[in-house]
Amino acid sequence: MNKRLVVSLATGALVAGALVASPAFAALSQGTAAPAFTAQASKDGKASDISLADALKNGPVVVYFFPSAYTGGCDVEAHAFATEAAKFQAAGATIIGVSADSIQRLNKFSADPNFCAGKFPIASDPAGKIAASYDLKMSAAVPGAKDVQGAVIDHGFISRTTFVIGRDGKIAAVFDSEADHLHPQEHVAKSLAIVEQLNGSKAP
Repeated sequence: MNKRLVVSLATGALVAGALVASPAFAALSQGTAAPAFTAQASKDGKASDISLADALKNGPVVVYFFPSAYTGGCDVEAHAFATEAAKFQAAGATIIGVSADSIQRLNKFSADPNFCAGKFPIASDPAGKIAASYDLKMSAAVPGAKDVQGAVIDHGFISRTTFVIGRDGKIAAVFDSEADHLHPQEHVAKSLAIVEQLNGSKAP
């Protein structure tokens, strides 16, 4: 692809292009014990440490990895999770987003009423360590890439993959945009269906 064209794409298409060039990978599968992690995360613009172990004490956890804040598909996905956040809560589930964005970028994104809207925490994984523990590949940063607000994206991109983790700490379901050909909003709908099943009844 023409380099100027790649650099000019400021939406999720840019991220998708970067990921297509990545080597094949296989995320952790259903039934596998979810790797524990502790990370700095932002919720409603405020940073604090979160851990998967603590979240699991309250019920199932949806851990969704996304390429970058303020890019097309990721913005759609964050807005969809925020819109359905009350249904996830009613089903006893916690949502945790994870990307390679800096905590400073995530502070802004997490509070943005058009996207996360302060509804759930998003963790910063700049070195891709959490992603690697889930067998996810992080592609290299694209020189000159910018987000929809015109800010330079100076980090790598983690592939869009969602893990629904049961209270027992095992992965109940995995949704991979590339392998499963899913739109970002489908990650939300499918995750909600799984946590409602784990809860034993459909959330209102």
